[in-house]
Amino acid sequence: MKKNLMFVAAGSVVAIVLLYFIFSPTASGDGVDIIVPVNKGKFSVEIATTGELKALRSVQIMGPTRAREFRVNQLTIERMVDEGTVVKKGDFIASLDKSELFGKLSDGQNNLDSEIAQYEQAKLDTALSLRQERDNILNLEYNVEQRKLVLEQSQYEPPATIKQNEYDLEKAERDLDQAKQNYKIKYNQALAKMAERTARLRKEEREFQQMQDLLNEFTITAPQDGMVIFQTNWDGNKIGEGSQISAWNPVVATLPDLTEMQSITYVNEVEIRKVKVGQEVEIGLDAFPEKKFTGKVTRVANVGQQRPNSDAKVFEVTILVNESDPVMRPAMTTSNTIIAQEMDETVFVPLEAIHVHNDSINYVYLNNGAKQEVKLGLANYDEVVVELGLDEGDKVYLSIPDWSDNDQNVRLLEELDGTRNKKEEEEPEAEEPTRPERRQGRPGGGGPRPAGNSANQ
Repeated sequence: MKKNLMFVAAGSVVAIVLLYFIFSPTASGDGVDIIVPVNKGKFSVEIATTGELKALRSVQIMGPTRAREFRVNQLTIERMVDEGTVVKKGDFIASLDKSELFGKLSDGQNNLDSEIAQYEQAKLDTALSLRQERDNILNLEYNVEQRKLVLEQSQYEPPATIKQNEYDLEKAERDLDQAKQNYKIKYNQALAKMAERTARLRKEEREFQQMQDLLNEFTITAPQDGMVIFQTNWDGNKIGEGSQISAWNPVVATLPDLTEMQSITYVNEVEIRKVKVGQEVEIGLDAFPEKKFTGKVTRVANVGQQRPNSDAKVFEVTILVNESDPVMRPAMTTSNTIIAQEMDETVFVPLEAIHVHNDSINYVYLNNGAKQEVKLGLANYDEVVVELGLDEGDKVYLSIPDWSDNDQNVRLLEELDGTRNKKEEEEPEAEEPTRPERRQGRPGGGGPRPAGNSANQ
């Protein structure tokens, strides 16, 4: 008994559904006409782009910056952490091949030893030379005293003898004076020579110490906390183990500040005029579809560029992400929706509902059987603002109804009188071809593209 009642109920439901589709006013022989109500509310003009995350700020991880001072021009990476490794300040990042620097250190040690030997030799030579000069001065002083004594003892000698003794004393005093002056000159020469040898020795010691310090720089550590992102080399490949870096630009990797991120995206030249600094952006992550963020346009490039595998010119747009999240990583792909313009309490319909007559009159099919002209405003990818011709609650066809082939004229707007081509209005209305679907999976057909102020304008 219960099974019979269930079969009866199921049959009744099927019959009701069949009757609904048979007698529905939107049913036709070719298919079901789709009628939608005219909406009124908030309308947004959006630009959808794909971007790539990049840290707003990052610190470069540098190799030895003074290697070129010792004629080491190329540095080879022996070992390196994996890209994406999260490190703390002071953690190991990479080590460089030290073999070339070891050769420089060996030469530096030899040069230093040679300078030390020459410095010690110069000290000995100087000490010996000055000692001899001092001994000579002492002997000359004795000689002067002796000549003085001889002169004193010759007071009662003949005048010629006294005169000769006076000459001998003057000569001895002159030799002593000259020896003292020579000593001063040689002393100053010795000071200059030792200063030169000392400077050369200090130079060799300093260079050798710098090479030893440089040797420590061949082990690279993190300057701060962060995530390691490899540097891209001149050939477009990322640096890794076995790669060479130039001593003139020894950047090994970067440590981005993950607390502030930005999305770098590109906007087609047709739509770039809509993008302005300060516009709000809705951001999604392809890797985490459940995550939603907001952002703001901070920079719009003034010059376009040609992207690889693309014929269209695009402009780079920088979007600052408002939020911070541990899941965000550099180089992640983002889906960006730039809110180019917003309107409150405006009437809008799907683009599929708009048809065109004589390339000048935009109109819709109303569910009461009329063709109503409309004045269009802003449009986005799916919908268009109707400034005149429709009110909230009106119902329009998305598809072309069966009665579209009748001779009924489009009901024109008085507000647009005088702005159209009258001759074109008097011509009979041609049968409109079915417009293909704008997007896969969207129902309805539609007529030609709206004339005048139409989609994406």
